[in-house]
Amino acid sequence: MKTLVIYDSVFGNTEKVAQAIGKVLGATNATVKKVTEVAESDLKALDWIIAGSPTRAFRPTEGMNTFLKTLDAGSLKDVKAAVFDTRISPETIKSKAFRFIVSRAGYAAPAMAKLLQSKGAEVIGGPEGFLVLESEGPLAEGELERAAAWVKSITKK
Repeated sequence: MKTLVIYDSVFGNTEKVAQAIGKVLGATNATVKKVTEVAESDLKALDWIIAGSPTRAFRPTEGMNTFLKTLDAGSLKDVKAAVFDTRISPETIKSKAFRFIVSRAGYAAPAMAKLLQSKGAEVIGGPEGFLVLESEGPLAEGELERAAAWVKSITKK
């Protein structure tokens, strides 16, 4: 199973999740790359693509968004995909107004899922979010273990 785990990271939290996912999948099966390092040749003969981004202004980073939008239509046909983001838990947001905005505007992962589907990928499982304690992190306790369990569960499907 050839898998590419691509990520963008601002404060290092999303990279930690991507590396944890890559470790579970194993070095012989998975390549983990920052989105700015992905070459067209990395997309050849893939079985899986897993994309991760921090949530920035309710969306993926500009780098991840641009990368996914510029993929050729149909270029991910017959490729399974999964997406994740890092985000602050709404329960930890003190401002009721901001919590309301977050509940309406959403997170990065669903936007990435739509973009991957538009390129022909079959998104397996729902978009997943891994929690950070503050906007710059760190990751909440147990999130790397949860990422490992998540990727094991989706790749069995």
